[in-house]
Amino acid sequence: MRYLVLVSHGDFAKGLKTSLAMFAPDKMDSVIAVGLENGKGADDFAQEFRSAMSVLKEEDDLVLLADIVGGSPLTTALNVLNELGRYDNTVVLGGMNLPMALTMAVMKDNLSGEALKETVLGEAKGGIQEFDTTPADTSEDEEDDI
Repeated sequence: MRYLVLVSHGDFAKGLKTSLAMFAPDKMDSVIAVGLENGKGADDFAQEFRSAMSVLKEEDDLVLLADIVGGSPLTTALNVLNELGRYDNTVVLGGMNLPMALTMAVMKDNLSGEALKETVLGEAKGGIQEFDTTPADTSEDEEDDI
């Protein structure tokens, strides 16, 4: 099985998992979320992360999404995965957002390697855009009403 593992500062990972459940409830059995709680240290996070990884079987693969590249949750998670001998069968992406996580949850079992990374990163980047709130030009409509 391929697991989607979400790590973050605070409750972002857990909240993102809750949001994912609204869109892909059938995928939640393979999603794990762990957050570095306010006031706790990297050692506390490592212990919680290690515990969350205890459900994995030797043949399982991981896709790890993190809120911030280089942040404590990501670096600590990678250290734990290395200790557990799981570092080599893990895909790691940072800057997670809902489009990225949703695409990964849905596509993780259908795509692999570069195709999976390119698809997920494309969705993540595509989800970041300005929403145009400028009203449409109504000058032609106003003239028709005269």
